[in-house]
Amino acid sequence: MPVAKGSTIDPARTRAAILSAATDLLYERGLDGIGVAGLCAAIGISKETLYRHFGTKEGLVEAVLQARSDRVARGLAARARAAGDDPRAQLGAVFDALRQWYADPAFRGCALLNAAAQHHADPVRAITARHLDRYLELLTGIAERAGAADPGLVGRQLLMLVEGATVVAAHHDGAAAAADHALQAALTLLHATPSPVTDPPGPSLR
Repeated sequence: MPVAKGSTIDPARTRAAILSAATDLLYERGLDGIGVAGLCAAIGISKETLYRHFGTKEGLVEAVLQARSDRVARGLAARARAAGDDPRAQLGAVFDALRQWYADPAFRGCALLNAAAQHHADPVRAITARHLDRYLELLTGIAERAGAADPGLVGRQLLMLVEGATVVAAHHDGAAAAADHALQAALTLLHATPSPVTDPPGPSLR
């Protein structure tokens, strides 16, 4: 990442450029697929520059994952809002965005879940948990607007469909249909939600 002669170094701009370059590289190669030296060489920076802005490779990984989570969560929420007030249309917009993502030749599954599977470190797992919470908040809101008896339960079931579709699309044939099949199940859930499970009634007093 050379700096043109006569120009000044903007730390925020440099950090953003490193994040952008590292995001694609780490997603493609995996967190353990490239070391610090190779990472710096591929991005075009020195180790000193990486350490100055992120402290360690782990610091860079955490920043990359957080930035990706922010971008994905904002993007899905925006797609749902743009679909209008109908919860079915909002849900369809979410899965349409997923369908487009799965069709991308660079698709390698969910970067956050990939990272949590590779690194069981608490910071990475915490970022992944927050990422899933953001999905859950979006999906629970859709379930609530659809009038689900238990929006929290339906939101979790929808989250399982989203993440399950992503895993299938990444690791099984028929990736193009994964989002469509999950959407069909999600729409069924949205309009045929059972009441919350409760303990069976006790014996009659009569």
